[in-house]
Amino acid sequence: MSHIAREGYEGSGPGAITPDGCAVELYLRLPAGDEPDIIERAAPAGAGVLELGCGAGRITHPLVRRGFTVTAVDESPEMLEHVHGARTVCSSIETLELDERFDVVLLASFLVHTAGPGEREGLLRSCRRHVADDGCVLIQREDPTRHENLPKEREIDGGLIRVVSSDPVHPGVRSVHVECVFPDGRWTQTFLSCPLTDEAFEHALAQEGLVVDAYLTDDRTWVRALPAKG
Repeated sequence: MSHIAREGYEGSGPGAITPDGCAVELYLRLPAGDEPDIIERAAPAGAGVLELGCGAGRITHPLVRRGFTVTAVDESPEMLEHVHGARTVCSSIETLELDERFDVVLLASFLVHTAGPGEREGLLRSCRRHVADDGCVLIQREDPTRHENLPKEREIDGGLIRVVSSDPVHPGVRSVHVECVFPDGRWTQTFLSCPLTDEAFEHALAQEGLVVDAYLTDDRTWVRALPAKG
């Protein structure tokens, strides 16, 4: 099944492609990396987690195995078909309206850098809407060197991910093109990214009622934010 791509986003390769250019078959192959470890250290044991943009469960499944209760949200039913052990909700993040609050709201996969008009604000507003007053929001940011010295590549589980280019298309917005090559398939994705300085990032959070509690990694790519008081 195919979907109409968002403006500035496209993908190619075998299998279903989501509106933001993500290939379901590719995302099933991507390893979780150290993300579950970072989340586990930053979240209360056994917490209820709302995972926004869960994809095919790359992070969901390790969190479930570690004892977290996960509600996994994605706009792609093809992605959600592969999520198990978690409650699933098919919805865009911006329009999500669950009548409950969570100990932890998770916004991974660099979604905070989305560049469409009002989209980042909508993502962060959903985070604030669904986090408990004494809960936290865990956000993954881009490494500031991600757009430098391209092309560059890394090997993963028998495949190769290559960031081919990152070109300015609007003030503060870049179009990023990525290729993923495996022995049995090749996928591409083009998407928009809005790099954010620490100051701009913290301002964006403040506008939606969130405040940085801590940068969780030395490269400052993982952040714990709290609901602003008052």
